[in-house]
Amino acid sequence: MTEMPTHETKPGGGTTAGAAPSGGGARLATSEEAGPLVTELGRTTIADGVVSKIAGISAREVAGVHDLGGGTARMVGAIRERIPGSRTNLQQGVSVEVGERQVAIDIDVVADYGVSIVDLSTGIRRNVVVAVERMTGLQVTEINLSVNDVYVEGEDDEQQAESRVE
Repeated sequence: MTEMPTHETKPGGGTTAGAAPSGGGARLATSEEAGPLVTELGRTTIADGVVSKIAGISAREVAGVHDLGGGTARMVGAIRERIPGSRTNLQQGVSVEVGERQVAIDIDVVADYGVSIVDLSTGIRRNVVVAVERMTGLQVTEINLSVNDVYVEGEDDEQQAESRVE
């Protein structure tokens, strides 16, 4: 019987090739090899949407975050929220790449005016890492933040007043 190569994800994101144990039977990795989501009793898979929702909620909890998402995403979100029965899209402005043991997260942020963006990004990263790792067991390898806008109080009120119909 020939040995089939296996691939294991390393913490840096690369893979290492090895040989599968002979015997031909499929084997689940131990928790040391694949983390807490793969055990001898089975595998737990977490959808990208679950991780992006956790990251979105935890990022919004940080003081100084006005909203998440770029201009177009926020505009579509504002229209969606006006529809009766609709809910806020908690994943707006968040994209994730989920592996078996690790996750990389990208977040688009609108900061409140006057807030230190350096402190804000530190707070967002800390809050998101704690929430995602605690709830999913996945290791957060990176969080890339993109500050797309600064919210100035009263700015939205003026825009809404201009667009109203008499």
